[in-house]
Amino acid sequence: MAASVEIIRRALADALASVDVDLEDLQITAAGRREVVRVVVDRDGGIDLDRVADISRQIAELLDVPPLADEFAGTYVLEVSSPGTDRPLTEEKHWRRAERRLVEATLVDDSILTGRIVSAASGVVEIELSTGEVRAVPLSSLRRGVVQLEFSRPASDSTDEAKDSADEE
Repeated sequence: MAASVEIIRRALADALASVDVDLEDLQITAAGRREVVRVVVDRDGGIDLDRVADISRQIAELLDVPPLADEFAGTYVLEVSSPGTDRPLTEEKHWRRAERRLVEATLVDDSILTGRIVSAASGVVEIELSTGEVRAVPLSSLRRGVVQLEFSRPASDSTDEAKDSADEE
């Protein structure tokens, strides 16, 4: 019997929501005699590896007892991760979580905006273009966005970098 993805998705989403974590993706695929359960989680403010490890244990506890354990024909392998920078920004929460990041946004008319996300709220994403102009784009006008990797942050973010470095010490 193949695991019912929707039953598991609902149970995991509810459990994760209780600890302020979103279930971003769930995939269950056959791998020989077992199934591979791939779970992608995220939250506002980002998610670190310690939190992913805690969530992995919480999910395993849920999957190992009925009724969810009954969804698997045999053994399973659990993989829990956070979304990478290559995840497309398609929902308001994705845009909000990428605030201050450089993005390439594709609009529904296929035009492209490149700039830094200023804010994302109430169905509107504000993007600061290289000219300094801030464009308010309705979420309904955005097809998707992709975070651009930056190897050196702008000078305006130097205080955040100093703070991050101090936090790590």
